[in-house]
Amino acid sequence: MADSDSGEGLSIQDLQQHIHRMYYDKDVARGVDGTFMWLMEEVGELASALRGDDRENLKEEFADVIAWLFTIANVADVNLADALAAKYGNGCPGCGKFECTCSLDEKP
Repeated sequence: MADSDSGEGLSIQDLQQHIHRMYYDKDVARGVDGTFMWLMEEVGELASALRGDDRENLKEEFADVIAWLFTIANVADVNLADALAAKYGNGCPGCGKFECTCSLDEKP
């Protein structure tokens, strides 16, 4: 098993706890609205990185979006591992299959 303090091989639950330990007090002080704005800024940076060809920057922006998503989940008191398992653990929420058969115009 990986050492969750090293950042290597973190599960969803481990990563959420890791982000909580590092930033929770600052995040709560900022609140949901302020934290959401930071998340949206990072999504914008990811959108720009997706249009470029800098793989390192792209990886960093994906990591930033995930970190800010976990941050806002902490502030909103949502366990992402539980939420993901509940919504996607039994297959696609649209068609119910593990290999989605929803049409391309549908959002599962």
